[in-house]
Amino acid sequence: MSTSTDRPDPSSDGGQWGGPDGAPGDVSRETAQLEWPPSDREDQESHRDALRDSVPEADDSTPLAAQLALDARRRIELDGRRFPKPQETRILTVANQKGGVGKTTTTVNLAAGLARAGLQVLVIDNDPQGNASTALGLEHRAGTPSIYEVLVEEEPLSSAVQACPDVEGLWGVPATIDLSGAEIELVSLVSRETRLRKALDQFLEERAERGEERIDYVFVDCPPSLGLLTVNAFVTGREVLIPIQCEYYALEGLSQLLKTIELIKAHLNRDLVVSTILLTMYDGRTNLAQQVAAEVRTHFPEQTLRTTVPRSVRISEAPSYGQTVMTYDPGSTGALAYLEAAREIAEHAVQRADLP
Repeated sequence: MSTSTDRPDPSSDGGQWGGPDGAPGDVSRETAQLEWPPSDREDQESHRDALRDSVPEADDSTPLAAQLALDARRRIELDGRRFPKPQETRILTVANQKGGVGKTTTTVNLAAGLARAGLQVLVIDNDPQGNASTALGLEHRAGTPSIYEVLVEEEPLSSAVQACPDVEGLWGVPATIDLSGAEIELVSLVSRETRLRKALDQFLEERAERGEERIDYVFVDCPPSLGLLTVNAFVTGREVLIPIQCEYYALEGLSQLLKTIELIKAHLNRDLVVSTILLTMYDGRTNLAQQVAAEVRTHFPEQTLRTTVPRSVRISEAPSYGQTVMTYDPGSTGALAYLEAAREIAEHAVQRADLP
């Protein structure tokens, strides 16, 4: 199995942007002479400023140089950074009934980014395809304790939780092929819409009673539909995170999704709020991507993250190695974009009063 150390960072060509010692922002020989990390923690921010100032400016007339400069600044800003802990566990449902917009990719990479920044994170794979389980390196063959047993057979969530082998502080609940029949089986069951919420609340309470470290973030990955699995996820979550592909059809699907969320709020989960919108597969070279981004930001200025996630080969390759891009190639543009987005999400919990 290949890892990110088997190949050079694409931003290290010519020895100008990345260094063999992994020092963030190692963009020139002069910069490399600066000590990283500084020995005194109080000097870290000023040291970051000095490193950022050493990155040469680049404008849109040289797109590659501009991207390399942005990546270098992100490395400097994010390397070794610890994100603030929320006051209580944040439960985010990652949903969009349109397929192929990056729901699972966003779920696993944001979760990995937050965990690498010192937070405790749980991912619940609520999609029968089980792609989040694959990316996190979780066992999800038929017969493995999974979210199916939790939803249909009312097994405790703790019986299905697995530790992610690549990232400390990251856990997951896998989905197996059994989940593909859960939509039909749930129809006849009592409290069919609230089963996942009850299981998660009980799990978090049990951890607290045992004196274990609190889970800071829970991400629930949804299938590309609005069936009972997605309804369970909406009832479970206190926040909704919507990944939007920067194409026209994504805007059409967004209005339908928002109507569904309003119905859930009215009847099943009054605390639910759309807290975060992340623009994915963004290509700033196209007018369409820029127009979609501008439209979304106009209508949802508070919810839409500043960070956009570009199309990236590294992001697409990572799941085939059973990894997130955070461990597969942490210095790549895609990994840095998701880490920056994770930081925004963590800081929103401190800055915004409308979050539960």
